[in-house]
Amino acid sequence: MLAVEDFPEARVPAWKLTIDFGPEVGVKRSSAQITNYAREQLEGRLVVAVVNFPPRRIGPFSSEVLVLGALDATDKVVLLAPDEDVEPGARIA
Repeated sequence: MLAVEDFPEARVPAWKLTIDFGPEVGVKRSSAQITNYAREQLEGRLVVAVVNFPPRRIGPFSSEVLVLGALDATDKVVLLAPDEDVEPGARIA
């Protein structure tokens, strides 16, 4: 993740994320309800995301990708991430 910004306009607490998906896809933005992560835990992190959904309007923000996570026993989102370093934009297989 390149940047994590506050999203005070969101009805449900969320971050605005800027994510680099490599030269083929480029830089995309997403709104994510992952406020159980601090900004410092997210910046520079590799994530798994769906990039071929149409953009979704969330208030004044256009969310272009869906960052993937799983719910833990307390319904907090736990982000999915590669076990090893991979290039940004690597395909999920």
